[in-house]
Amino acid sequence: MHLPSSVKIVEVGARDGLQNELRSISTTTKVDFINHLSATGLTTIEVSSMVDPKRIPQLADAEDVFRQIIRLEGVSYPLLVPNMQGLKRALAVGAREIAIFTAASESFSQNNANCSISESLERLEPVMEKAGKEGLQVRAYLSCVLGCPYEGHVPPTKVAQLARKLHEMGCSEISLGDTIGIGTPLAAKRLVRRVAESAPLENLAVHFHDTRGQALANILACLELGVTTVDSSVAGLGGCPYAKGASGNVATEDLVYMLEGMGIETGVDLGALVEVGRNICEQLGRENQSRVGRIHGQD
Repeated sequence: MHLPSSVKIVEVGARDGLQNELRSISTTTKVDFINHLSATGLTTIEVSSMVDPKRIPQLADAEDVFRQIIRLEGVSYPLLVPNMQGLKRALAVGAREIAIFTAASESFSQNNANCSISESLERLEPVMEKAGKEGLQVRAYLSCVLGCPYEGHVPPTKVAQLARKLHEMGCSEISLGDTIGIGTPLAAKRLVRRVAESAPLENLAVHFHDTRGQALANILACLELGVTTVDSSVAGLGGCPYAKGASGNVATEDLVYMLEGMGIETGVDLGALVEVGRNICEQLGRENQSRVGRIHGQD
């Protein structure tokens, strides 16, 4: 079995993880959370989202959070951008990396972005053009790649076509999202193989929610194909506001433990990461969804 020597982890806890929390979270708590994540050795930490605050009230303080965090050299701090207005907000605070998003399901696109897939791509074209002129790095999230809460099965061919379009638009990284955590290892492998025929494998990332306990197995299956970028969320925080039943992302602590156990370099201090996960769960008043986070230090 061929596995990569190292894996880049994209930590999405501060954005994808917090966006669905019901309890109000102060700007100070978010800033401290991100600063502590930066100290663990993570090299990519998604900060927040420039979406309409009315749609995601939990992230209404995105500008304040971005301005107040300590941005370490060698660490990327992308902001999620839905449209030109969001891009302007990101540029105004000095962002150098952004993320855009679309979906492989028409129904999900309508519920998540109030537009069709084709309309979402049209909306993103000027964003990509402006980002290119500004020299920004752009990653893309492609949701519902293995299944949709409204439509069920999503054809891999459709995902591949969208990935090719995003690559042609200039996205340096395309994150394939199993938004409702419906995938299994062989299905994940089949999908990545098909998408890699349309977009370069080295530009693909995987983003698995652990709804059915399959996330780590799916990640391992994709690593065997040569995927080297994985999204995760400390303490397993997360869930999509527009995908009923979507639980949290795979926990970063569990991912790091698995990778280290296989001799795959992450650059992340697991002990420090566990402490960050425990602390944010205390702040949120919620149970830690990371198995490693719950047991670390007790064995």
